[in-house]
Amino acid sequence: MIYKVYYQENVLEIPVRENTKSLYLEADSEREVRAKLKDFNYNIEFVQLLEGEYLAHEQESTNFVLESL
Repeated sequence: MIYKVYYQENVLEIPVRENTKSLYLEADSEREVRAKLKDFNYNIEFVQLLEGEYLAHEQESTNFVLESL
């Protein structure tokens, strides 16, 4: 399954919408996504499962790069 993760780069800063970044990860569950990212010191705002048409739409984007951790 592919997940889209919305995050802030620094866990110590107050989240600001304009600073929110996203990345795409392949994992079996949201728990696995969070485990893969725990050493990065990110402030994870939201983890979203991408499926069906929404996944196809995201894959068409130039920003779609599946991270390998």
